[in-house]
Amino acid sequence: MSKIVKQLEIDTLKQTFASVRDFVVLSISKMDGVSENLFRRSLRKKQVRVHGVKNSLARRAFDDLGVRIPLESPNWTGPTAIAFGTSSLGELSRALDTELKDLIKKNAKLKDTVKIKGAVSEGQEVTFDLALKMPTRLEAIGSVLAAILGPASQIAGQIIGPASQIAGQIKTISERKEEAAPAAPPA
Repeated sequence: MSKIVKQLEIDTLKQTFASVRDFVVLSISKMDGVSENLFRRSLRKKQVRVHGVKNSLARRAFDDLGVRIPLESPNWTGPTAIAFGTSSLGELSRALDTELKDLIKKNAKLKDTVKIKGAVSEGQEVTFDLALKMPTRLEAIGSVLAAILGPASQIAGQIIGPASQIAGQIKTISERKEEAAPAAPPA
């Protein structure tokens, strides 16, 4: 490949992955064409794209984008494809895991053809198992909101609790007085 073609390919990769900070690295080269098409189509429905890359060119493009890929990383050996496109790495990992399990369930021969090599989160390599455990964007927002609102709801409960107890006791006393009041003699 000439230097001009390589540079064009690197520029295309930089343009494609300029805003991508979370992705999964996988190998799907041993998958037959029909299965790969079904796999990509099912992922596309979940807004996940799969892009095959040449390792040396991808390494240079990602290096320019601030994603540091160690030369000794086993994730970047052999045929490589990159899956990306959802709002979070956790969501992407779960979508890939689900689709791979469905694909293998339909065709058991594909079990050894797809290999998930690893993942990259915010420019740092992580294991796929860790990526599966990461919260989605909405789950992370929910956790933050729960942490913020938790103490406030406890304080509100502490303030309202004694007041409601006192109100209940006053109501009970007033009901007892109504029951205990002697009936007025008929006139």
